[in-house]
Order: sequence, then C-alpha cells, then structure tokens
Amino acid sequence: MKPRTVFIAAGIGILVLAGGGYGAYDYFAGNHVEVKDVIAKEAVAAPSGNQPVEAKQVAGTWVIQPESKVYFSVTTSKETVNIEGGAVQGNWIIDLANPSAMKAEATVDMNSLNSGNPQRDGHIKGADYLNTAGVPVSSFKVKSFDNLPKEWKEGTKFPFTMNGTLTVRGISKDVTFQVEGQYSQNTISLEGSTVVTFDQFGMKNPHTVTLDTQNDVKVQLRLVLKK
Repeated sequence: MKPRTVFIAAGIGILVLAGGGYGAYDYFAGNHVEVKDVIAKEAVAAPSGNQPVEAKQVAGTWVIQPESKVYFSVTTSKETVNIEGGAVQGNWIIDLANPSAMKAEATVDMNSLNSGNPQRDGHIKGADYLNTAGVPVSSFKVKSFDNLPKEWKEGTKFPFTMNGTLTVRGISKDVTFQVEGQYSQNTISLEGSTVVTFDQFGMKNPHTVTLDTQNDVKVQLRLVLKK
C-alpha cells in the first residue's frame, strides 16, 4: 500500500536529470489506472419494474467473480494515483432473515498490483513496502454488517457498512467500509471504500523532494458476486 514508493523508486530524479524532462516525470509520477465502477450511476430498471427480491433468492453463498477489482489510491502533490489489484477471491454468505449469521471475506494477491508503470510496481512490491515476496496475500474479513436492508429491490442500490479486519503485510487492523450494493439479474455488485494510513501497516510515508504525498491510502472495492 505504498503507492508513494511508486514515485520514489520509479527513478523520477534520475530520469529527469538524464533529459527525460517533464515527459519522464509525468510517466513515473502520474496516474495510469482509472477506477472502474461495477454499479450503474442510475438505478437499473428490471423488465417487471424494481420489484422486491425474495429473501430465498439471495440466501446462500455468493462467490467473487474474476472481473472484481481492489484499488489502492494515494494522492500526491501531482495527482491521485490508483493501483489496481485484479486477483481477488472470496465469498459472501447471505441470510437476510438472520443478519448475524452472514459472513464475508476476500483476499487479493498483491503480486497482481498494477499502476501502469512496471518500475513503480516493482518498488511498491519490494521489501520496504508491501513485501509481496514474503507476504503475497492481503485479506479482509467481515465482523458485522450495519444498516443492511432486510428487503432488496431488483436494480435498486442500497447503502450499508461492513466492519471487519484488513490484513496487509501480515499486519491486521479493524476498518469500516462504506458500501453501496445492488442486486440485478442474479448478480450482486458492491462498491465500497475505507481509508487507512501507511504507518498503520508498518510503512513510512514515501515523501520525496520531488513529490509530497498524503499519508492516507484509500482502499476501494469493486466486486461482482454470483452464486
């Protein structure tokens, strides 16, 4: 989660001095990844209208699909840089009649992280930051759900929160994700975010002479689940 590192080890200074100028600086320090939403901005109207979904339709185990992503975003003095994690796995056990019985967990292979700059990615994954060679997997396990509606409607978005434990570099911290969900055509789509800091997971802020970086790291979920 040391997106800042990306800029430092990217060799910004070296390339600029070598004559790369602003073009090199922009490539190594800039953002090359856009966060892709999985929920339409407007509610999706079902053929029969946004009818209530029967509890039995959503009850059971839902599996995170391959198109799901996790993003780590860091804002610098230049812009916000997004790093995409594409190897996401996990599931959500749903029981609307008994919310306390519901469970959810997910993992992401940190070696899959991609910022659109291979050199930056290598620095982020190094021992000083994410240490993916020693701890390749990060995880999130839900402890409880708040404000999850007991009745869902086809194509209608609903906000809720997920409280749980985020583990990165083998260090675990309790966090809360603010989430928006949607059930549509037998698919559950989830978009959520939380904010952590570098030091919470044993990393130093990669501030440099060239770039000033905020200490916050925004973790964003873009998950698609199916039975």
